Amino acid sequence: MYRKIFFSLFSIFLLNSVFSQKLELPTLYITDASISIKISDVPDSIKEITISFLSEDYKTSFLLKPNNGVIDTNISLASSGNYSVVAEGIQLINKSIRILPGILSVIPPLLAILLALILRQVIVSLAAGIYAGAFFIYDYNPFQALLRVADWFILNALIDKDHMYIILFTLLIGGVVGVISKNGGTAGLAKQITRLAKTPRSGMISSWLLGILIFFDDYANSLIIGNMMRPITDKLKISREKLSYIVDSTAAPIASIVIISTWVGYEVGLIDDGLSAIGFTGNAYDVFLQSIPYSFYPIAAIVFVFLTSFMNRDFGSMYKAENRARTTGKVTEEGEIRGLSDERNLLYKGSKARWYNGAVPILIILFGTIGGLVYTGISNLSAAGSLTFSVREIISASDSYSSLLWASFLASIAAIVMSVSQRILKIEDAISAWHKGIESMLIAVIILVFAWSISAVTNDLKTADFIISLLSDSINPSFLPLIIFLICAVIGFSTGTSWGTMAIVMPIVIPLTNKVGLLSGIPEADLTLIMYAVISAVLAGSVFGDHCSPIADTTILSSLASRCNHMDHVRTQLPYAIIVGIISIIFGYIPSGFGVSPLISLVLIVASMIGFLLLFGKKVDAQNAG
Repeated sequence: MYRKIFFSLFSIFLLNSVFSQKLELPTLYITDASISIKISDVPDSIKEITISFLSEDYKTSFLLKPNNGVIDTNISLASSGNYSVVAEGIQLINKSIRILPGILSVIPPLLAILLALILRQVIVSLAAGIYAGAFFIYDYNPFQALLRVADWFILNALIDKDHMYIILFTLLIGGVVGVISKNGGTAGLAKQITRLAKTPRSGMISSWLLGILIFFDDYANSLIIGNMMRPITDKLKISREKLSYIVDSTAAPIASIVIISTWVGYEVGLIDDGLSAIGFTGNAYDVFLQSIPYSFYPIAAIVFVFLTSFMNRDFGSMYKAENRARTTGKVTEEGEIRGLSDERNLLYKGSKARWYNGAVPILIILFGTIGGLVYTGISNLSAAGSLTFSVREIISASDSYSSLLWASFLASIAAIVMSVSQRILKIEDAISAWHKGIESMLIAVIILVFAWSISAVTNDLKTADFIISLLSDSINPSFLPLIIFLICAVIGFSTGTSWGTMAIVMPIVIPLTNKVGLLSGIPEADLTLIMYAVISAVLAGSVFGDHCSPIADTTILSSLASRCNHMDHVRTQLPYAIIVGIISIIFGYIPSGFGVSPLISLVLIVASMIGFLLLFGKKVDAQNAG
């Protein structure tokens, strides 16, 4: 008897001490979305647990079974309330759980987007969106919401390790640009490129080609190409709007589909998680490679940039911007952009501008990042006990943020050392140029922090869950690629993050596609092709939504690096992204669900884009097009 009493008391103590600290239960949910509950470190002796939620007027219980010591599942509650969460009669925690109307979750990002379009002030618009979200999250208390904007959302965006990597990388890139501008490296590179880029057409194609060559990271692509090509495109009377479009529409698309980039390891990891959920034991990297031909939007976006440049045809607001630049020489609508620090103190004043002073630091960033990916990948695999390494395994195990940071730091040192050793600059002048280059990126960093903050708001408000719940009912498997592309586009547009969109959607849609396909009796071979198309639709839809969104970090970086008014960039790029998206849907994502070869779709997409430009595009200053 005493043994039973002791065992019962010990079990109560064990449950209370373990679960009270290991139960994870968020406090905010939206209607039509289930509540996630997670309990870790469950003892092996416990086979099932009854968890009860008790409030003043509501009670419900759930029988949960651990899997390898962890309970991780979703439940549903009918209403908000102050709940006592108990297990087997033992009170674990008291939790206030709020369930908000799902429509509120889309208000903060939509408010930010609408204000950005109306006010053309991205920082003010983002701040308003963050505050609106905090107002909903913190029980409609306006004063508390204002405080939480600063001490929770913005602070957490700053202290996030990955965000700090990006901030430091962005600042260091600015420092490199500052030094190579002051030592003549940028001017020397401009002279070399100008030998090929003598006309607007060749200048735009050169910018596009460089965007393809710097394939390893979208941030690096935007910052390097925008800063390096801006003096050249200004001289050739190419509008800043067109330059920022070229930069933005090559950066993320190329990084998302090449076989080695800072995106690939992340993408493959998400794909692997989704495939594991359906019991697939094959190589996730191979699945990614098989899905590349189905990445219709990224491929089409890259091709469309080339076509508009080569054919020298534009339409809509982009045509007006290009025509203004060619005929009046005004590369921006409102004159020189003052959003970043004045660059007059960084101009090279010497007579011998050496191109290699600019090329060497940029090549260090390029090959240093690739080398860092390989080094960190092999190191991590070796530490895990692996003896053989494939390219897929190396990239998946690599540390992309460290690689970018190392490369940009080494490039900064190289730029300063080359300037001083050649007696082009004194050490204090080189450091001053580096410092001013960093200063020029501070506005970019502020906007990035605000963009990350509103992304955190949309995550807390379960914006993506609400959108998925609206769009995912009664799906025909043949239309899955189209539906997933549209869902990811809406989420990417609303949240401003392609990576966040992929992280939210990929683990859901792979099991969803498998389940819908099996229930519909689709042959395994056809289901496999649909799976490739769906996986690519997640990646492509995320990039498409990112391109259309004024609160997306890569869109912001592209406009800032090109010194283009941000809303002018959004206003001119949006019609181009939408046209490419529509063509990709009609000739890509719809046919792919019915088994049409992706190669046929790509041919039709390219032909359609050419036809569209011939019908609706206008020649920009044909006399000086070159």
